[in-house]
Amino acid sequence: MKRAVWQKILDTYARWQIGALPGFTFLGLIIFVRLTGFFQYHEWLVFDSFLRWRPTEEVDDRITIIGINEADIQSLKAYPIPDRELALLIDTLQEYQPRAIGLDIVRDHPVEPGHQELTAVFEKSKNLFVVEKVLPETIAPPIISTVQIGFIDAVFDNDGRLRRSLLGMPNPQDRQDYKHSLTLRLATAYLASEGISLENGIRDVKTMRFGAVELPQIHPYSGGYVRTDAGGLQILLNYRNSQNPFHSLSLNDVKSRNFDPAWLRDRIIIIGMTTPSAKDVFNITAIASSHSAPGEIYGVEVQAHAVSQIISTVLDGRSLIWTWADGWEYLWIMGWGIVGIILGWLPLAPHKNFIGVGIASICLVGASYVLLIWWGLWIPVVPTVLVLVLNGVGLTAFYQYDRAMRSRLNERQSTINHTYTTIHNGPLQTLKLLIKQSRDREIHQDELISKLTQIDSELREVYESLEREVQTQEHSLRIGSGQEINLNAPLHETLYQVYSQTLERDFPCYRTLQLKIPNFEPIDERHLSIEQKRSLCQFLEEALCNVGKHAKGVTRLRTDCLQKEDQCIVRVKDNGSNSSVSSEGRGTKQAMQLARQLRGKFHRQSSPEGTICELTWRTKKSWFS
Repeated sequence: MKRAVWQKILDTYARWQIGALPGFTFLGLIIFVRLTGFFQYHEWLVFDSFLRWRPTEEVDDRITIIGINEADIQSLKAYPIPDRELALLIDTLQEYQPRAIGLDIVRDHPVEPGHQELTAVFEKSKNLFVVEKVLPETIAPPIISTVQIGFIDAVFDNDGRLRRSLLGMPNPQDRQDYKHSLTLRLATAYLASEGISLENGIRDVKTMRFGAVELPQIHPYSGGYVRTDAGGLQILLNYRNSQNPFHSLSLNDVKSRNFDPAWLRDRIIIIGMTTPSAKDVFNITAIASSHSAPGEIYGVEVQAHAVSQIISTVLDGRSLIWTWADGWEYLWIMGWGIVGIILGWLPLAPHKNFIGVGIASICLVGASYVLLIWWGLWIPVVPTVLVLVLNGVGLTAFYQYDRAMRSRLNERQSTINHTYTTIHNGPLQTLKLLIKQSRDREIHQDELISKLTQIDSELREVYESLEREVQTQEHSLRIGSGQEINLNAPLHETLYQVYSQTLERDFPCYRTLQLKIPNFEPIDERHLSIEQKRSLCQFLEEALCNVGKHAKGVTRLRTDCLQKEDQCIVRVKDNGSNSSVSSEGRGTKQAMQLARQLRGKFHRQSSPEGTICELTWRTKKSWFS
């Protein structure tokens, strides 16, 4: 039994090897193409789509946007906004004691009237943060304390979308100096009031952390990126998914005091332009935009999203977006590539294999979506799905072709075996007996001619029988007596026909038989194929022919076909003297092969009391049978 199990394992491994080489070739090709950056754009589209399909989030009421819109500009009849208007705006906001105010409006030179007033406001407002631009062209900040300056430089992807937030970078003019973004300044100021300070990372000493929360910086090959510029400290933007994620007021709303004071008290307030004419507009597809132009978002809103994701993570446990190390990403891709190979290898109908690949692809995309939405983990989707589908669908066709070729070879071999067995149990048995009688000089010339004529007739009948079987596809068997046996009949009836027809053949040892004991009982044949029933009939015929040719002095023959519990038995037992038992001829080899197919046992033994030839198998197909 162990030998059969081991052989099945080897056969399975051999079939697996057939598709493993092309499967791993596809896998290597996909990984190579990914390294070239070909899938990068498609990965970004999937990433944006996943973020856009998230459940709607609540308003983050810790941040309020003061957006100076087109109506405000028309009311002032001036653009850029005069310094006096900004000074009055900041003074008004300070009355409500916000934690931090971010002025996302460039002020590198005076905009009269009111420059002195604005300068005075800058000097007394310790919770006010202004902006500068560092790369690629510099825009200087107003004169104010260095710790109240944050840059507003953004890093865009090759498709023009903004998916990253640049939080810090070395000063291009002084490498010893490290600059912080407006986003980081505002988040630091707000969290300081909560007793949480900005520190260096622990697991990654090159990043920053607030309390126990480390900001997961991205690298050149993070997520769907390939050889991207990851200079400075960059993190992925986890936009807040809502049509109106923050409270928003206009300049006129503040001047007229048309707002809820709770929107400003103890909050982060970000002042910026919210009009297309200011050209401070970004192209974003990761969230649903409330603007008239789909995918557009103002710079002041980007700042609000970037600040919100940090303080929401630290205070609320909202996930930042992070990625695996490169090695884990490629293990993920290879793992699903192997799943595709397995799906293609499964011995199912092609449409079932395709359904399996479809279900696996849906599970893969669903798992990637859940990991991003609930845990913030961005993993490769496009190359993983592609290698799964390529291996699953491509190797299904490959394996189906291989199985068809194997089936044809098996059918051909089965035809050869069946033809030989038919000849062996018919004309060949007569020929062997004729040769034996000729050697022993026990046959006369007339009888020899008669026997040869009989052999010629039997050979022609074999050809005609096999030709009919091929043409009609009948489930029948021609035995050596020339009779046709219907294999669709119950097995015990079929075997009894073989028994009765074989004993009518002219074999010398049959002439001394005095007692014939046939015992044919019903057998559970639900798990037997037509070919296996055919082989059982040929086994019984071969065993009976051996008695007729070799069992000298035989007087008693017992033939059993029965079932004891779950064990089936076909047995021929005689009391003659048989000198051919020790030889392992064609019939013995076929019997042993049949026993392996049925996961049973073949037993043939001679003793002073006679010879027994027995085949047993269990009705339940089990490895442990």
